[in-house]
Amino acid sequence: MRQLNRRELLQTSLALSGVSVLSPFTIFAEEKMVHRAIPASGETIPVIGLGSWQTFDIGTDEATRAPRREVLKLFVEMGGSVIDSSPMYGRSEAVLGEMTEELAIQDKLFYATKVWTDGEDAGVTQMERSLERMRVKQMDLMQVHNLVDTRTHLSTLHGWKEQGLVRYIGITHWVTDAFDDLEKWMRHGDIDFVQLPFSIATRDAENSLLPLAQDLGIATMVNRPFEKGALFRHVKGKPLPGWATQIGCKTWAQFFLKYIVSHPGVTCVIPATSKPKHLVDNMQAGHGKLPDNKTRENMASYFTAL
Repeated sequence: MRQLNRRELLQTSLALSGVSVLSPFTIFAEEKMVHRAIPASGETIPVIGLGSWQTFDIGTDEATRAPRREVLKLFVEMGGSVIDSSPMYGRSEAVLGEMTEELAIQDKLFYATKVWTDGEDAGVTQMERSLERMRVKQMDLMQVHNLVDTRTHLSTLHGWKEQGLVRYIGITHWVTDAFDDLEKWMRHGDIDFVQLPFSIATRDAENSLLPLAQDLGIATMVNRPFEKGALFRHVKGKPLPGWATQIGCKTWAQFFLKYIVSHPGVTCVIPATSKPKHLVDNMQAGHGKLPDNKTRENMASYFTAL
């Protein structure tokens, strides 16, 4: 069966049942998700990850937890591994830890979280709590959240990396106004990852931090790919360009995500969702053909003109 038909079948089953009755792992078994290398090690990770801001900050009600559990299950079945959280996100770390243990998928995941506090002692306490909440003995990636007390926490994290408590260290921010500070730490902080905002509407990183990351050998993780839903509001009721099918885009979500991951400076993007059907939609963007430079220009121009 052709790739397009497989996707149409998946979307039909999702529309009828709310959750696919045909395993996406089976549907995509013939085509591995695009992976990118982490320059510090050469290890590769899938280009589509999973964020957890707001979406996993929930209580114990099973009706609320069930779709999130399904999101994680489908995420792994469809080739995902990178999940990103933070102490800032309420119960998200703990919920992810509980659910990934329940699903017995811990060994298939790349766990990333952040430190978000002032002071060495407070930072150590918070990071130890994150390991406990996410139920891991070693964090794959620990990041300094929004550059809070960066110098202090990077000093601690370099020690933790030597001890094997973390595998990679990084820094994050969610606004473009912080790009000058991100650049400073990229150049002088001896980091493995930088997390930053980048989308088809906010392209500041395209000609600045993304090429710099390539030059410096730093992996990049993209946040806010849908601008908190603003991109979908912008295109509501408007059609995809006819040529979108040539790059495997059936939905606007895939269009937006393929634009991001087709930039060679992007290692991974982390859209957040609590809905299984949206997870499946997002994951499809990591499969198949990626746009070339000319097509990316056309994508940006088409979006801007809407």
